[in-house]
Amino acid sequence: MRVQPLTVGPLQENAYLVWEGGRGFLVDPGDEPERILAALDAAGFTPEAIYLTHAHFDHLGAVADLASALKLPVYLHPADLPFYEHADIAAEAWGFSVKKPPAPSGFLTEGDVLPLGGRVLFVPGHSPGHLAFYFPEEGLLFGGDLLFRGSIGRYDLPGADPEALFASLARVIQLPAETRVLPGHGPATTIAEEKRTNPFLTGLP
Repeated sequence: MRVQPLTVGPLQENAYLVWEGGRGFLVDPGDEPERILAALDAAGFTPEAIYLTHAHFDHLGAVADLASALKLPVYLHPADLPFYEHADIAAEAWGFSVKKPPAPSGFLTEGDVLPLGGRVLFVPGHSPGHLAFYFPEEGLLFGGDLLFRGSIGRYDLPGADPEALFASLARVIQLPAETRVLPGHGPATTIAEEKRTNPFLTGLP
């Protein structure tokens, strides 16, 4: 399985192209749809779907254009639907602009299976419907804004829940130590590195 990160937009969000052979998908295409389309062309595959870890506007700013251009279905957790449906309004409140995304094609929740062997984990806290996508055979976790190198997702935003966030973190750090975490912002890390150095994880079981 191949993964190509693209850091996009003014908030430096990490979008991911994921594929094997001619089959693949997109995770959190947050901005710069033309750049993502060019990367897809270079990679040589057409994605089957867009999967969102959560529906904050910086993670879905390219969804409208990509879904239209490639006729892609979009999936997220139902608890984040209000954020998804009002992403354009939320962006304006922060001084940014995104196109209103199309209605989602369906919803994801704990235990659902993604293409190429992915498993959906429900890890709320940063948002009510936050998901992570775990690929055990590859040792990869697309963590969205749950866990960063040396930090964690914000829990002072509308709909955030610090108690739920720390419960989600406690769960995720039980994954194999060598699991590589591909976050929504910033550089990749590993579970082992974060358990060893991340000050926010001190005291978690």
